[in-house]
Amino acid sequence: MRHVLLGAIVIGGFIATALGRAVAQDAATIEEFYRNKQVSFIVSTDPGSGFDTSSRLIARYLPKYIPGSPTIVVRNMAGAGGVVAANYLYNLAPKDGLTIGMAQTNIAFNPLYGDKAAHFDAAQFNWLGSPSKETALFVVWHDSPYKSIADTKNKELRLASTGAGSTPAIYARLLAKVLDLDIKVINGYKSQPEEFLGMERGENDGIAAPYWSSMQAEKPDWLRDGLVRILTYWGADRIAEIPGPYVFDLIQDPSKKTIMQIGQAGLAMGRPITAPPGVDPAKISILRQALADVFKDPEYLDECKKMGLECRYPASGDELLSLITLVYRQPKSAIDAVVSIFSDNGN
Repeated sequence: MRHVLLGAIVIGGFIATALGRAVAQDAATIEEFYRNKQVSFIVSTDPGSGFDTSSRLIARYLPKYIPGSPTIVVRNMAGAGGVVAANYLYNLAPKDGLTIGMAQTNIAFNPLYGDKAAHFDAAQFNWLGSPSKETALFVVWHDSPYKSIADTKNKELRLASTGAGSTPAIYARLLAKVLDLDIKVINGYKSQPEEFLGMERGENDGIAAPYWSSMQAEKPDWLRDGLVRILTYWGADRIAEIPGPYVFDLIQDPSKKTIMQIGQAGLAMGRPITAPPGVDPAKISILRQALADVFKDPEYLDECKKMGLECRYPASGDELLSLITLVYRQPKSAIDAVVSIFSDNGN
């Protein structure tokens, strides 16, 4: 028996050594592959957006953590709410590990919501990670008669929006569904700044959608001086510093909680970064680790803070895929309710 055990140990040692050499060889091969190469970083928005700013910041740090230190070149590919970029990454982009992309917040769920232009299977993407989760707010102006969600009951709320398919309109309809609110969406504003101005003037009662990160960056004085009230907020996590109730504390009906969880799933994706399907798993592992290292880099985090970017709640590629899998497995009745809300062109 002793000889058998010794033999097993020796064989095990040979196997471990062989595996170690294989891993080292793979790492050396990948380093050689990326050396003097150029990685295209596709961004699904126009230049100047928060997604664009975030991707360019990440692109400056990525070469530090990818073996071979390749050059990262950001390319903007806006269109159809991010569908153009997602379709490109899934169907046309090279599968050699030299193309990655920052997708739109909700893009993974577009097929689930019935978007026939979305020609991809979200679960087949190689999700790499996200710099942060997002949190959305329902805000009203400080001299509004509404101090809480309870004050809005049995009253028509006029909420600002650029159009029926915009994020503010979608979340307004979602809140109406899960909180039993009477909401009228006022479409036609050209941008969020105009929606804010309309709120100040009393043209509308508020907005359902500005992100906590955007408010901190663009309207820190409003938050500091109490010029807006946050009636509720929603997202993947509770955030103690937000002065308003978490939406799930306001929803009593379990079926409506499920609808809200599906409808807000994109916020937990944040600004997701992905690679096309079919890329060598060893390269995907390297890219995932590189992003994870960037998200912990003290200089990167310091720059995030100076630029007003929310970078404190990153997500891994595995977390993104787990969320996608979970949402797609929700009851059909709840998914159908969300699809109805997202596709509604009324109001």
